[in-house]
Amino acid sequence: MIRVKLDVTKIDKSALHTGAKGTYCDITLMDNRDGRDKFDNDGFVVQDLGKERRLAGERGPILGNWKDLDGGNTGGQRNPQGGRDIPASEARMRSTPPAPPAAQADEEDSEIPF
Repeated sequence: MIRVKLDVTKIDKSALHTGAKGTYCDITLMDNRDGRDKFDNDGFVVQDLGKERRLAGERGPILGNWKDLDGGNTGGQRNPQGGRDIPASEARMRSTPPAPPAAQADEEDSEIPF
């Protein structure tokens, strides 16, 4: 279970969009770079402003923080050497086995352009 705390006063109202069943605020949960912070938060919440504004270099406001109440089921790991936790994104990279080496191409296959 993940708990999210938002400061709704920071929502950029111009980025809200109306759908068939309501008005929506798109958000993204980001991992903290250095693992859990001093308040035990695993990451922060950013408002999505839309593709156009993002491509123009604009960043959405940070609306709050999130924490995994189940103790790391998002993939994050406790740092075995102590200190801060390993972010979930880094833990996933560390735990992903390396890809097997590519098979040697036959001479016939070497002319295939892809």
